[in-house]
Amino acid sequence: MIIAIDGPAASGKGTLAKKLAVHFGLRHLDTGLIYRAVAAALLDAGRPANDREGAIAAARTLDPSRFDETSLKRYEVGEAASVVSAIPEVRAALFDFQQEFAAAPPGAVLDGRDIGTVICPDAEVKIFVTATPEERARRRTLELKGRGERPDEQAVLKDILARDERDRSRAAAPLVQAADAHLLDTTHLDIDAAFRAAVAIVEAARAS
Repeated sequence: MIIAIDGPAASGKGTLAKKLAVHFGLRHLDTGLIYRAVAAALLDAGRPANDREGAIAAARTLDPSRFDETSLKRYEVGEAASVVSAIPEVRAALFDFQQEFAAAPPGAVLDGRDIGTVICPDAEVKIFVTATPEERARRRTLELKGRGERPDEQAVLKDILARDERDRSRAAAPLVQAADAHLLDTTHLDIDAAFRAAVAIVEAARAS
């Protein structure tokens, strides 16, 4: 079984994906980490996120076994990842890796922005997770504070809105809800309630 979870930044899709993978005994891939790793390679080398050739080279030599998730979750890496993910050649370089991961037994839960539309269009279950920009900014601010950072919530909201626009308007695999995806709005749900709703969606899809 393949479960495709898409949605904008800080919607809760990553947390849901991890919990669903454990619940159903599947492997999990946070595809955002792949793009973050490309972005981090550029930033660590002192190069800008819009360095097209550098981003393509980094994507082609990526080694997921060496990912440092804590480092890749830095705020500036996330912002840069939104830029590099709009580069068609970067997406093409990472396409095969994601499809091969999804296809390996016993199945997987993948979360990102184009899983249900591009990477796994034939996934048995597709969920599009969303929340209002204000709620997502609140969550991201709390997350960053929990890491010892001191973010300004209004600045975080501004960045989220800008990132949403980039993700929706990019030419390569824009963020869009797949026609057959189930919409899950988590604005007023805590993680337990969101998880129960997601499990119900998966169980209903399996039953049918």
